[in-house]
Amino acid sequence: MKGVIFDMDGVIIDSEPIHKQLERELLEESGGDYSQIDHAAFMGTTDAQMWGALKEQFNFERSVEELIRLKQERFIAKLDQIPLVDNVLEFMTALRSIGCKLGLASSNNERSVEAIKNKFGLAEYIDVFVHGEAVTKGKPHPDIFLTAAKQMGLAPGDCLVIEDSRNGVLAAKAAGMKCVGFQNKNSKGQDLSEADLIVGSYQELTLESLKSLFA
Repeated sequence: MKGVIFDMDGVIIDSEPIHKQLERELLEESGGDYSQIDHAAFMGTTDAQMWGALKEQFNFERSVEELIRLKQERFIAKLDQIPLVDNVLEFMTALRSIGCKLGLASSNNERSVEAIKNKFGLAEYIDVFVHGEAVTKGKPHPDIFLTAAKQMGLAPGDCLVIEDSRNGVLAAKAAGMKCVGFQNKNSKGQDLSEADLIVGSYQELTLESLKSLFA
């Protein structure tokens, strides 16, 4: 294990409640019916994937680009309501202490990733940041994780991914990487069964348990 790649939403920041709130509000004011969608199915996907599918389903007058912009602006306006996941920085510090490179690979957009990076000083811990707008195909395709590994200068087989969504786990495995499924209490309904290890907190995740995945 030479590198660990973190998803952002639900893995580094506890943001799923805000995402759900904003998506419901924007969907309903645009003429959609939130009760007719499966929010869990969109977790881990890019803004373009999600709003493209919803526009097709509900035939919104608003363009996909406008929907993405509105969601992005509203998300950033609520940054003060979004906390870090418990013990995540301590875990990153432990990984760096054994020489691991760290990456972030998020389906969220560039502006939101930059805002979170700056708010929490993540550049102090993380070497490489990849956002959903940097790849053509979002999760469950492996592109974002392969891009992160390449920027970290590592082979995919030397990397481990931490993900809280089914789409993210599938993307990690498709990239040829080991994967930890992170059961965030706010990311309910996610099938993480394809992960190599499943935990409910960073306190459950030891360096020894990660190293054993590569034995």
